[in-house]
Amino acid sequence: MKAFFDTNILIYTVSQDHRKQKASDILQSGGVISAQVLNEFTHTTRKKLGCDWSTIELALSGFREIFDDIRPLTAETHAVALALARDHAFSFYDALIIASALEAGCDTLFTEDMQNGRKIKTLTIRNPFLNSTE
Repeated sequence: MKAFFDTNILIYTVSQDHRKQKASDILQSGGVISAQVLNEFTHTTRKKLGCDWSTIELALSGFREIFDDIRPLTAETHAVALALARDHAFSFYDALIIASALEAGCDTLFTEDMQNGRKIKTLTIRNPFLNSTE
């Protein structure tokens, strides 16, 4: 399995949410993220969770150690995402995540924001929290 991780999985690792441990556990196996995921993580943890910059920077440093493949956002990624959003009714930012995962050759996308089990080309969306205690 080659996994791609959506932003929400990373956010739970610095939250006080009950999903924190599960998120931390699945990240330890490594995988792929994109610069978009790092950007969204930074924005959300600062604005919505109120994390200070040192906490955010420490978390980002840890993610860079876990993920040796951090995908850039390119014009090609943008074009693929546009087609995915148009053809599959995804939000554009979700489509960017999917496009990055597909370009990286991932077969699994871990997220809780999209339809669990849905397949897009060679990629399957998985919500890692569905079978955990809510």
